[in-house]
Amino acid sequence: MPLSQAMLHRLPEKVRRPTYDRASLSPGIVHIGLGNFHRAHQAWYLHRLMDSGLAQDWAIIGAGVRPTDAEMRKKLLAQDCLTTLIELDPAHKLAEIVGSMIDFIKVEGGNAALINRMAEPDIRIVSLTVTEGGYYIDTVSKAFDSNHPDIAHDAANPDTPRTAFGAIVAALRLRRARGLGPFSCLSCDNLQSNGAILRQAVVTLARLQDPDLADWINAECSFPNAMVDCIVPATGPDEIALAEGFGVRDAAPVAHEPFRQWVIEDRFCAGRPDWAQVGVQFTNDVHGYEAQKLRILNAGHQVIGNVAEIMGIGTVAEAMTHPQINALFHKVQMTEIVPHVVPVPGMTPEQYVDLIAQRFSNPSIHDTIRRVAFDGSSRHPGFVLPSLRDALATEGPLDGLALVEAFWARMCAGTREDGSAIVPNDPHWSSLTEIARHAREHPMAWLEQQQIYGDLGKQVAFRDIFANWLEMIWSQGSAGALRTYTGV
Repeated sequence: MPLSQAMLHRLPEKVRRPTYDRASLSPGIVHIGLGNFHRAHQAWYLHRLMDSGLAQDWAIIGAGVRPTDAEMRKKLLAQDCLTTLIELDPAHKLAEIVGSMIDFIKVEGGNAALINRMAEPDIRIVSLTVTEGGYYIDTVSKAFDSNHPDIAHDAANPDTPRTAFGAIVAALRLRRARGLGPFSCLSCDNLQSNGAILRQAVVTLARLQDPDLADWINAECSFPNAMVDCIVPATGPDEIALAEGFGVRDAAPVAHEPFRQWVIEDRFCAGRPDWAQVGVQFTNDVHGYEAQKLRILNAGHQVIGNVAEIMGIGTVAEAMTHPQINALFHKVQMTEIVPHVVPVPGMTPEQYVDLIAQRFSNPSIHDTIRRVAFDGSSRHPGFVLPSLRDALATEGPLDGLALVEAFWARMCAGTREDGSAIVPNDPHWSSLTEIARHAREHPMAWLEQQQIYGDLGKQVAFRDIFANWLEMIWSQGSAGALRTYTGV
């Protein structure tokens, strides 16, 4: 039956549903970027907290700043902002209706509705999932790109911004003028020090408009760092069919793995839900958790994703069953990434590699290679290259990391080894493809992309190994290069 508040009581008993009265909820959070990850992660934690009788005044209001967000708004409003979550464990499947979101702000040019809603006193947290590439960061200097056309527009037109950051600044301007307090800004994206990066974006943009406002935001708002983790595939016909198998017609269901983790700095200027009651870890030092997850899990997707795409493998789980790719994953992780990752309480890097290998191998999770290989121009600098730089600094092994970069260069040439075309899979795909094809004969052309590699192209120890791998991939195929590296 179609999902709606009125129909919840008629759902099959095997579907878990909210035990709280959604009509009595009041908002406390605006979340920008209502994708699958947010609904399987932050919204679920809040939902479970509400199920225990807490956080009834912290309901989520959804928001988006891109025209494509309007379609998600339409789908969710039609089903009273409810979402079906389907947990995919190899041994079983479970369905749950999450009800912690109660509204979705109109998506419009200039973002007036979003600005005005964030300026209301009941909003105490503004959270975001806008992807790693959505923070306007120069991938080499890590500085905020104030010259980007979107940012230049927001600096010149503070009342009609294009970006989430411009909308946040505009809302904080209104709150300050009205004598209201600030709100906390919480990034839920996969970035090292994501809170600091969000602060950089908001404060720098505010300073381009009004230095006094920027000083007020910097002093009064909180930007806690956070580590988020849950594998959440994109929704397609299979996921919709899974929901229907539980008796629920949901236009936007979300499938997810059984594992979740959320580690947050406990720095909230206007209060927060008591998420610790439902398993969120609060700490004053998120960095170790961030580094372990980004360098092992997120980099792990890049380790296997590019070569799997070249070889025509469809999902992460399928890639992990390929003997050579599995061997690549484990050797790169254990010999070239783990040495540069520190343990966190209760988990060594080696144990974490084993956990990630198990999660990647879950055959019930149809996480596509295309999804994990998307936006390599942001993900390689963010997830892979930090380990490569550490290897160079310590004179440690880096053959496998160089091979991973060579596989990415080969993938960006735009064809698989069977001759089929790879659909554009990066915001900069056209330029990457042109350079990748040139690099087939001139490998250094790939490393000359300073916006990605900085000075790494000048490091002989890396440069020469990369060139050898890329030449081998083109001449002997991916299998030949994998065999040479792994011995499998």
